[in-house]
Amino acid sequence: MNWAVKRFYAAADARAVEDGFAITLDGRIVKTPDDARLVVPTHDLAVAIAGEWAAQEKTVRPNTMPLARIAVAAIDQVRPDRRVIVDRLLAYVGTDLVCYRAESPADLAARQEAAWRPLLDWTNAACGASFVVTTGIMPVAQPSATKRALDAAIEPFDDMEIAALASATSATGSLVVALALGAGCVDAEEAFAAAMVDELFQEERWGEDAESAARRQALRREIHAAARFFDLVR
Repeated sequence: MNWAVKRFYAAADARAVEDGFAITLDGRIVKTPDDARLVVPTHDLAVAIAGEWAAQEKTVRPNTMPLARIAVAAIDQVRPDRRVIVDRLLAYVGTDLVCYRAESPADLAARQEAAWRPLLDWTNAACGASFVVTTGIMPVAQPSATKRALDAAIEPFDDMEIAALASATSATGSLVVALALGAGCVDAEEAFAAAMVDELFQEERWGEDAESAARRQALRREIHAAARFFDLVR
């Protein structure tokens, strides 16, 4: 959804339909890029997505509609290929951000441990998934039981929730952080802080870089959008 077109409608609304709540433009149901109807499970989510459409000015820019993007991903990507998307999420088990500590400096490693250990402990308690933590950047093998446990933890998620989980995982670089966000164990700002431990440490030491700061703000918006989507879809 990276295209942009001139705004072609006057009103955006949410409307109850037989299988949920549709987003409409001048009374016509919005279609996804794969020509499916943009229908979501809850009225609150439909109203919020309609609000994103209504907020568009002269040009419609989907990259300013994060809730709509997640819903479209759920319909066009997760629904037809749920197993493929779940397997992509489980691939993070071997590279999850929260398992890799800096070899130096010691104060960065300590900050990582303080930020990430509670998340690992939560994942173990809530999902039965125990991770091996290492130093450096070389991949470490995780127990096969960990992937199975996380697969089971994701199983109850519906397609919309999996799309939000995928968005949060991509933004944070961590399935652990994304699952904690989806469960309400952390809020959006806490998830963002966990994902940005390394970058914020470097900024404190060397000063702010404009390009990095802009990238962080974009990731912050993605994480907040995923958190809001989780809240609205349930």
